[in-house]
Amino acid sequence: MSMSTTEKTGKDIRRNTRRKFPNEAKRRIVLEVLRGESSIAELCRREGINPNMYCGWRKDFLEAGKKRLSGAKVREANSDEVTGLRRENGDQKQARLEE
Repeated sequence: MSMSTTEKTGKDIRRNTRRKFPNEAKRRIVLEVLRGESSIAELCRREGINPNMYCGWRKDFLEAGKKRLSGAKVREANSDEVTGLRRENGDQKQARLEE
């Protein structure tokens, strides 16, 4: 079945006017429920979001926390390593200039 022009225009308008939430707003909303400050239904009504959207954000938030706590993060270099890498980089640049 083909969509009428009116239906297509309506879909385009809904798609283009969809609200986009920044990451900080998502974190604030998820934490508010996790802290017990609001119920999911109350929060979703107030923020104008679908409870399914909230549940997706919560799932992503908790998965990221689980990965972080399990040590699945990239190890940060300490200052000695950074100094050594900078020295090595400078040596390589100097060698290229001398060629």
